[in-house]
Amino acid sequence: MIALGCDHGGYELKQEIIKYLEENNLPFKDFGCYDNSSVDYPIYARKVTDAITHGECDKGILICGTGIGISIAANKVPGIRAALCTDCFCAEATRLHNDANILCMGGRVVGPGLAVKITDTFLNTPFSNDERHIRRINLIENRDPSEN
Repeated sequence: MIALGCDHGGYELKQEIIKYLEENNLPFKDFGCYDNSSVDYPIYARKVTDAITHGECDKGILICGTGIGISIAANKVPGIRAALCTDCFCAEATRLHNDANILCMGGRVVGPGLAVKITDTFLNTPFSNDERHIRRINLIENRDPSEN
């Protein structure tokens, strides 16, 4: 299950992502926001991160105007690896190397066609499970680098 969240700056782009998910029969839960009214992005970042850290969802997609604020808010939560991606290369690399569990995008930065391609790449790229990447993720999480 994929958790979705956005602020007013990401609302329109989130609607495009929802179309993609529905067309591909990918299950998701929309945590808001639900229109263009001004809201505070940390609220929606927390709803999505909670869904992931509590096991309700496996991955998430967060969108604000630039993607920056919402990614900062998400990355404050232990166990979350949120990556701001503006192209497919970054989306692929963050899944392969960082095992990112949240894709962040900017509704005022990335157009709908590219956003769908980034989302597809993020959702369909597995983690490499390479020892050096596991070691680095453990360091990010403040765990012993030898843990798997």
